[in-house]
Amino acid sequence: MTSSIQFGLDRLLDTATLRRPLAGRRVALLAHPASVTRSLVHSLDALAALPDLQLTAAFGPQHGLRGDKQDNMVESPDFVDPLHHIPVFSLYGEVRRPTDAMMDSFDVLLVDLQDLGCRIYTFITTLRYVLEAAAEHGKTVWVLDRPNPAGRPVEGLLLRPGWESFVGAGPLPMRHGLTMGELARWFIATLRLDVDCQVVAMQGWEPDAAPGYGWPAGERSWINPSPNAPNLSMARAYAGTVMIEGTTLSEGRGTTRPLELFGAPDIDARALLAAMRALAPDWLAGCVLRECWFEPTFHKHAGRLCNGLQIHIEDAAHYDHAAFRPWRVQALALKALRLLQPDYPLWRDFAYEYEHGRLAIDLINGSELLREWVDAAAATPSDFDALARPDETAWSGTREEFLLYR
Repeated sequence: MTSSIQFGLDRLLDTATLRRPLAGRRVALLAHPASVTRSLVHSLDALAALPDLQLTAAFGPQHGLRGDKQDNMVESPDFVDPLHHIPVFSLYGEVRRPTDAMMDSFDVLLVDLQDLGCRIYTFITTLRYVLEAAAEHGKTVWVLDRPNPAGRPVEGLLLRPGWESFVGAGPLPMRHGLTMGELARWFIATLRLDVDCQVVAMQGWEPDAAPGYGWPAGERSWINPSPNAPNLSMARAYAGTVMIEGTTLSEGRGTTRPLELFGAPDIDARALLAAMRALAPDWLAGCVLRECWFEPTFHKHAGRLCNGLQIHIEDAAHYDHAAFRPWRVQALALKALRLLQPDYPLWRDFAYEYEHGRLAIDLINGSELLREWVDAAAATPSDFDALARPDETAWSGTREEFLLYR
């Protein structure tokens, strides 16, 4: 079990010599509700209390600095913090990239964001955007590193050229296995950014250590980084269940287990699970799928009884970190449903993260390849593996030089 872990924020707060380069410089903070110290003090309050640090602005990503915005495409306004009397700028409001005026409010930006280890989670896109803006404006960025709760495993197709979006920051697989600090190093190298960026690394993070395998379970409290990220199970499943956002199925929003279960009023979950086991039983390793019933209180199928499946990955009896492949589990569910009900209206056609003219399922996956495999009646799981494995192998090699923790 991981012990005595220090996140980047804690190291910065505890070590005056680390902060010395910030003396006399205007400092801003990019944060959300999970940006807390070991003792659960928010980083904004903890940093503002330091006498040797001049905090002049704060920024919030999607869902806001306070994490109060429940759904996607619900924007947050700018405001003035009532306690610290500094402007709080929204990077998910009128703009996604910081404006010139926002950049003029600081000299050094501290990025303290808890990620989920999945390409589609938009905090990494915001990280890219602030690094690009810092390069353009000659600003400094410090990334206060935090764990990747999904750990080191790699899974998924690489995002294809031309498919960049707010849910696709670059040619990453769905499950990239990097921390925010490591991603910053990768963005800088890949985008060839001339930017002063420092990673305040964690101490004691062991990404392969049980029982958290990325998250220091039992040592640090889980705080929702976004409203529908309530626990470690969701973080582990998310690289697969997020695909349900691009379908007409419910991903469990409006229930107490969002993005850990999926279903709809008009599917037979028991038949679906049997078809999944028949198609590719090895894809279901490392977890247990259980038939369930649920009635969302809001979002898709609100107020309707849904039959579905819940992914159980909470304990050693159900979870094998090295074997569990959430992206394949969810792809297999979509494939099985298509085979059981060929005419099922599976793909949700709507504006996803303000993108028009492209299906959400394709934006989520960074190409049409997964959807085309699901819809092709003759395509097999082996065909899908033949697409994905070269990408996964290539990424595992690419990321090596950017790893900070071994």
